[in-house]
Amino acid sequence: MHVGYSAFFQNLSGEHTDAEVYRHELALADLAEPLGFDSVWAPEHHFTNYIMMPDTTQFLTWVAARTERVQVGSMINVLPWHDPVRLCEEWTMLDELSNGRAILGLGRGLGRVEFDGFRTEMCESRGRFTDYTQAIVNALESGHIEYDGEFLQQPRAAIRPYPSRSFRGRTYASAVSPQSIDLMAELGIGLLIIAQKPWAVTTAEIAAYGERYLELNGEPPPGPIIAVFVAVDEDPKRAQEMFDNYMMSYSHSAVDHYQFYDEGIADIAGYEYYAGISGNIAKHGRDTFARFLAELQVWGTPDEVAEQLKDYQRMVGAAGIIGVFSYGGMPHDEAEQNMRLFAEKVMPQLHEHETESDVGRAGPPTDVAGTLSGTSVTW
Repeated sequence: MHVGYSAFFQNLSGEHTDAEVYRHELALADLAEPLGFDSVWAPEHHFTNYIMMPDTTQFLTWVAARTERVQVGSMINVLPWHDPVRLCEEWTMLDELSNGRAILGLGRGLGRVEFDGFRTEMCESRGRFTDYTQAIVNALESGHIEYDGEFLQQPRAAIRPYPSRSFRGRTYASAVSPQSIDLMAELGIGLLIIAQKPWAVTTAEIAAYGERYLELNGEPPPGPIIAVFVAVDEDPKRAQEMFDNYMMSYSHSAVDHYQFYDEGIADIAGYEYYAGISGNIAKHGRDTFARFLAELQVWGTPDEVAEQLKDYQRMVGAAGIIGVFSYGGMPHDEAEQNMRLFAEKVMPQLHEHETESDVGRAGPPTDVAGTLSGTSVTW
């Protein structure tokens, strides 16, 4: 099974400057390849201490330049906050700089503070995600971007450097709603599961997506990727303390950042699902929901963590997992020990665990023929 690591750049404790957090997280990222991880990832977030990663592509370029083997992936790029042309250019450039190691993650976003900061209406996010996804996925195969939709009117323009390798099979979306199943399946996009829902709901969504993907493409979809927070220690009591202190702290920060408690979020078009969450928080309290989020993650001794992750893999037919090891105000030395122990005692068991598919590798060469300034260019 593919095993990735995600940097997180969270600064909750107030004990460190942002610059100190960056030094720490960059040091952990430098450990990923020597410790044997298969990929390095980063999420995109803006404006707060929740996650200070405004430019995933820039960070992943830094990683690619310092490594030889690991794949580099976004977890995720939030499409309504990007110009689709610029995003295509950034990713074809990253793919060339990394020699085909780029994995593109796409999503539509949830944090209102971020939509407000970008002067973008949340109620438009589903429509923008649909338009932008179609335009971007097609551009990364054809070498030019052109689209005429409700939220994107893009005249034909070349993507330079031209995409030299297909992104099909190495493009993932962070969630699939019933409204987007057909789109994701039609475009050949895999799933990146960031645990926020009951596993029964997640497995049902994946099953529906898999059926539709097979119907439209005549082949099964790529196995999904699961992103989880990990707390591992040889002492089970210490692992429980890590859960109580750091996973719960992270989960409370997620509740606050996304404002899950605000019942008004369900009135925003495209976010009706969150009515149930805000209602439950109003009834049972924030701590109950934060604990629910935390308990979707993985903690325990190395063997316990390995078995739980293998169970998650079997549950959804995952191709790989991405572990987050530094979060929730965890001291820097504990985060490094958490990551090192996982690599030493858990990762070998996961690497031996067979899966039906792997996390997307660079596809075959694209058959790009473009025209720029009247000059025909063929590959």
